[in-house]
Amino acid sequence: MIIDLNRFVAQEERYWKRLEEILARSNEDSWREMPVAEVKELDYLYRRAAADLARVTSFSAEPEMRQRLERIVARAYAEIHGARTRGGERIRPWRWLAVTLPQTFRRNLRGYWFACLVTLAGFALGGFAVAFDPDAKEAIMPFSHLLGDPSERVAEEEAAMEDRLSERKAAFAGHLMAHNTKVTLFALALGLTWGLGTVIIVFYNGVILGAVVVDYLLAGEATFLFGWLLPHGIIEIPAILVGAQAGFVLAGAVLGRDDGRPIGARLRAVSGDVTTLAGGAALMLVWAGVVESYLSQYHEPAIPYAWKIAFGVVEGGLLVTYYFFVGRKVKEVADER
Repeated sequence: MIIDLNRFVAQEERYWKRLEEILARSNEDSWREMPVAEVKELDYLYRRAAADLARVTSFSAEPEMRQRLERIVARAYAEIHGARTRGGERIRPWRWLAVTLPQTFRRNLRGYWFACLVTLAGFALGGFAVAFDPDAKEAIMPFSHLLGDPSERVAEEEAAMEDRLSERKAAFAGHLMAHNTKVTLFALALGLTWGLGTVIIVFYNGVILGAVVVDYLLAGEATFLFGWLLPHGIIEIPAILVGAQAGFVLAGAVLGRDDGRPIGARLRAVSGDVTTLAGGAALMLVWAGVVESYLSQYHEPAIPYAWKIAFGVVEGGLLVTYYFFVGRKVKEVADER
């Protein structure tokens, strides 16, 4: 409780002003790295201002002073608890994209290769099932338009003379992004089930993919298949695998009891990598949704298959270059230091 308000303000005013100065300087240059001494001072001034706010809250005679303190404390809280990397450095969007994401992917590459292996196993099962038992499509295919004869669907698609997605492209793209992101994040979250749930989702996606590919190949519709799937699938499928990769990183933290740390500490240790991989997968799925809406759904004679296939090949090359080579030079410089 404040007995002498004037004395209280006179005593604390300089601390509030100093906190406002630090926050103003940080706001002017959001990427400025604070010296350690200034960080410590910011923390001290924030805690002091928060304590002052708690005392002022019970004193209703000065609403303007209370509002001022509320603003100061809120800004200081955002500054202290804002997005930062594990090293305490503020996350920079461009650096995250050009360095952090590809390096995080390569650092956890075993999880990605494992996701690929599980997908290929599912692909083989789905492909063999459709090749040796055509009736298996009804049990495997999740979408009704995939149950019919592939040649009939190709003929229908190529004969369509009107834009079926007219005025609905954005909505269709949003639906695809939401659905695929939900599947990807679900595969990630199920890493907490010791990775078993992630394995099941990735395996089932492989089964569906294998069934579709073999069904169209056996019908002699390879050109249509690659012209339809490559533009968006060359990004969408790896995005789901990156989400599964993050799930396996989580699974490793859950299972890694040999390092002597409690599970909470292990999960906190991998949280940065998991968040980074999830963000990368989400960005990829946004792009894949746009491409599927505005390109993949249009076939010859509207858009030549050769163009669509070439577009997908270029996308795949850029994706491999990005994840496996971008950011290497920065890492080498950091290692030399």
